Amino acid sequence: MNEASVGFQCPECVAEGRRTTRQARTAYGGVRSAAPGITSMVLIGINVAVWVAVLVTGWAESKLVNILALIPEGQCTSIASPDSYYPGVGSEVLCRATGDGSWSAGVADGAYWQLLTNMFLHVQPWHLGFNMLALWFLGPQLEALLGRTRFLALYLVSGLAGSVTVLWLSDPHQATLGASGAIFGLIGGLLVVGTKVGGDVSTLWGWLAANVVLTFVVPNVSWQGHLGGLVGGALVAAVLAFAPRERRTPVQAAGIGALVVALLVATAVRVVMLG
Repeated sequence: MNEASVGFQCPECVAEGRRTTRQARTAYGGVRSAAPGITSMVLIGINVAVWVAVLVTGWAESKLVNILALIPEGQCTSIASPDSYYPGVGSEVLCRATGDGSWSAGVADGAYWQLLTNMFLHVQPWHLGFNMLALWFLGPQLEALLGRTRFLALYLVSGLAGSVTVLWLSDPHQATLGASGAIFGLIGGLLVVGTKVGGDVSTLWGWLAANVVLTFVVPNVSWQGHLGGLVGGALVAAVLAFAPRERRTPVQAAGIGALVVALLVATAVRVVMLG
């Protein structure tokens, strides 16, 4: 694994990305992207736009945070003391009845969009900057290797896997946000592809180890989202990389579809348990 101006590049991965099975196709069946960095730039732009919207509508106190962040189960927060909430108050009506409550709906209350929107939401600029820098390092080479559609599938399904893991393993009243789950998915994906083609991924393993350490050293970091994203990204990449060439696209679509269905079923089961 070599250091480069846009992150870490695996020479074997680059060579695999240049190999084609048919004209204008990547080695894994995707349409070859003429500008592999564009998708990452669009994703970065969306994240920055959401952060600006949060900033101008109250920053940490913005109502957008409560709407877009992932909250497994709705909570009634004290207006007088925002760091506190009313335990046992499980509906907006009861929350209003306290006279001091601000209700934030969670996934168990029907706010299913939070499973995806949280991965585009940041409050602290350092959090946004770190995640977007990692996306720019990893995204272009993965898009060049997989193609735009498959790269987006890797990114989004990794983020969803991180969200579902948070739904199951985190405090039901803890809000989680950030693109870290999707970013860890890109790391897992690159590790799988790099290993498959026999590349030297030792530097990437070191980068992953450093991020794991930061996960448990820096306060308020969701190890659940990181773990789910990493595993989800590795599974998606395995489906893409090991699908048989003669039936590559249908096998890839079926494999990723099955993973998404499994995540949705896990979400439904957890919602019933929380309800």
